Amino acid sequence: MSALTLGPAQMDSSVGSLQPAARQSSPHFLLTLAEAQRAMLEAGTLLTLGPLMRTLPRGDGHGVMVLPGFMATDQSTALFRRHLNRLGYHSRPWGLGRNRGPRGDLMAEMVTAVARLADETGEAVSLVGQSLGGIYAREISRAIPDQVRQVISLGSPFGTVAGGGTNPGVARLFELSTGKSAAEAQAEVGFADMSEPPPVPSTAIFSKTDGIASWRVCLERDAPTTDNVEIIGSHCGMAFNPVVLWVVADRLAQAANGWQRFARTGTRRYLFPGPVFAP
Repeated sequence: MSALTLGPAQMDSSVGSLQPAARQSSPHFLLTLAEAQRAMLEAGTLLTLGPLMRTLPRGDGHGVMVLPGFMATDQSTALFRRHLNRLGYHSRPWGLGRNRGPRGDLMAEMVTAVARLADETGEAVSLVGQSLGGIYAREISRAIPDQVRQVISLGSPFGTVAGGGTNPGVARLFELSTGKSAAEAQAEVGFADMSEPPPVPSTAIFSKTDGIASWRVCLERDAPTTDNVEIIGSHCGMAFNPVVLWVVADRLAQAANGWQRFARTGTRRYLFPGPVFAP
């Protein structure tokens, strides 16, 4: 779960007519109610497809830090990181306990941890963040762009502006956890314009059946080094979804200076529609 700005609003139901994030509504309540069951199904599918996962492109050994979603811990990304290690990456948990939202020196601690991993491996680090973790990853890349190779966000509502787009219940939980409104927390940690594309290549993975964050607020703007990849799945199960792991493996396997948008050729064109960008 995650959100920095939340609340109900109006939206155009047509896929082709994206509206400003502040006007987006939260996901349908039935999608929200089914989040836990769908996440468990995705986890079971990933475990069942273990042999197939071994056919994914191998990594080059560079460091990958995986940041959990709001109210989650490193345990939520353990299976995901295990697969990344098997593919040849040096994956690392964020190591900062439960993600209770931005507070105190958290941002500085994350930047220090990423810089340390870059020093240990001798090269820039890829950042994979689930939900709120993806928002953190984008901001870390702004702080130390030379030490970040790319950012991959999983259902991260970085397009929210002053409310709208995510589940109201998560908004209340966020306020109870941080003691601040979403706008106050955003201002305190200096997240000026979260929707501005990062200074490094960025891939946003989103789902139109996300039960926590509206897919419209999880989209990158169109830029030479941005892409949005649609998958079918829940919000909480992003780190357990085998298709998500497939896309992440494809992204991570690219050469450091050879980033390209996710290829939608061959059989992929039947599974992955062309990218839709935020206005």
